[in-house]
Amino acid sequence: MSSVPLKVYVKPGCPWCIQVVADLRSNGYAFEQIDVIADRTAFAEMQRLSGQSSAPTVTFGDLVLADCGVPELRAFLQEHGIQP
Repeated sequence: MSSVPLKVYVKPGCPWCIQVVADLRSNGYAFEQIDVIADRTAFAEMQRLSGQSSAPTVTFGDLVLADCGVPELRAFLQEHGIQP
């Protein structure tokens, strides 16, 4: 497993966020889930990283996938060789 943390910035109740988190869990990925509504500093960080306010946003080191669904997430993980 990589020492680089997989991070998922989410908004509570967001259907895309729920699906992305569920997909990562069901595929055995370890990740940090960050609620950007509860943590305004995290919201600002997500905006800085992605250039937008949409969630979910996934980061892995310097890699950023903003405003994604499960198909985009799977393509991102595969393209960058990110394994559980």
